[in-house]
Amino acid sequence: MKNKMIVIDGVDGSGKGVQTRRLHQALLADGMRSILTREPGGSAAAEDIRKLLVEGEPDKWDSMTELLLMYAARRTHLNDTIQPALKRGDWVISDRFADSSRAFQGIAGELGLEVVEKVHQLVVGSFAPDLVLILDIPESVALRRALARGGGEDRFEKKGAEYQARVRQAFKQVAATDNRLYQVIDANQSIDAVTVQVFDTVNRQFQLSLKVNKDIE
Repeated sequence: MKNKMIVIDGVDGSGKGVQTRRLHQALLADGMRSILTREPGGSAAAEDIRKLLVEGEPDKWDSMTELLLMYAARRTHLNDTIQPALKRGDWVISDRFADSSRAFQGIAGELGLEVVEKVHQLVVGSFAPDLVLILDIPESVALRRALARGGGEDRFEKKGAEYQARVRQAFKQVAATDNRLYQVIDANQSIDAVTVQVFDTVNRQFQLSLKVNKDIE
């Protein structure tokens, strides 16, 4: 089977990290080459930009500046990590991709999807992942989880529950545009139950038989 790119996206605190790790490891365990990456970040230069975006006070950037920084990071991520991996024949599992910009800056940040799409076409062009799984969870639960992690990468969480609620609805709005590309997963349940839904969706879509390793956190 031709290598594919799978993105897991959603609000901060929805559990993307553990689900991408489990999926990545399951592909490796099944004998397939796979890389695990993330946004913002995923390449050396993009990780530098990540710090600018996710650390500090919530109002230090407006939505347009966030969008431009995101796409600067995304371009180097795409050029330096994603496309080389796909050319090598690797699967790519990414914690976030372009739909985060549509949700966070386009809809929740009120720039509008038209503005995001113009930048997207300039930077990314026609490239798109093969499957995007949106982890949907009440924003109050997600925000509590995200803040409990601690650390300095909490700039978006500091924008508060109302902002996170807009982000959640934005992801639902984006997902409704294409039921072949997007699948919404109920993330308001145990980690293992979410993993079962993720794996069932991936196995069905790509005719795989990936097995869950619940020891991966």
